[in-house]
Amino acid sequence: MNMKYIAIIPARYASTRFPGKPLAMLGGKPVIQRVYEQVSKVITDVYVATDDERIFATVEQFGGRAVLTSPNHKSGTDRIWEAYEKIGGEWDVVVNVQGDEPFIQPSQIESLCECFNHSETQIATLGKPFESMQAAENPNSPKIVTDNQGFALYFSRSVIPFVRGEEQAEWLQHFPFLKHLGLYAYRTQVLSEVTKLPQSTLEKAESLEQLRWLQNGYRIRVGITNVETVGIDTPEDLQRAEEFLSCQKQ
Repeated sequence: MNMKYIAIIPARYASTRFPGKPLAMLGGKPVIQRVYEQVSKVITDVYVATDDERIFATVEQFGGRAVLTSPNHKSGTDRIWEAYEKIGGEWDVVVNVQGDEPFIQPSQIESLCECFNHSETQIATLGKPFESMQAAENPNSPKIVTDNQGFALYFSRSVIPFVRGEEQAEWLQHFPFLKHLGLYAYRTQVLSEVTKLPQSTLEKAESLEQLRWLQNGYRIRVGITNVETVGIDTPEDLQRAEEFLSCQKQ
């Protein structure tokens, strides 16, 4: 399918756990620049959507493209839709890459885009098989269950499904538990629609925005990757990212 893709990276300055995170230096470059450069390896049209003049200026300084958006958005999804409208132009699919994923791999973005080869795909995201039950039990790592065609049935912070008759420590031997990675892509019309939806009961219960879309009947296709992401939520994560980057250079 000859489809046009645009990638929009939402980036806020304000963060409870790590203010100014997009501008933090990682291996001599701002985090947001590393994200931008990784995405640009796959997608030609890349923009940063931000509510902060400092981030906007930084992106322009390294030769990237940025759009200033409202500071009042409650989600990155709302921010990227405002940016899309401000950019002007027409694309078939909008890819949403988080601004704190400096090590996102081209293969992950390619897997996400390939989901739209299926005509029923309205939204796409990624899943990665868990490597241990201890990791799967972490409520900060949402789980996905899919149907036989690879479409999401449900997302949860709980360990799903429940493996009856087996000790939980051994569940991974009986079912391929799937970790959800927070990378999304939307058909443009669908993105326009989901930003108008009110919060759903399941979304409020689990604090997972994707449940709003699922509960309203949207088809979310899950691409599979075996590449782990190294996101940055805290200053401690940045230190680990520096160590990860040093290991890659050796």
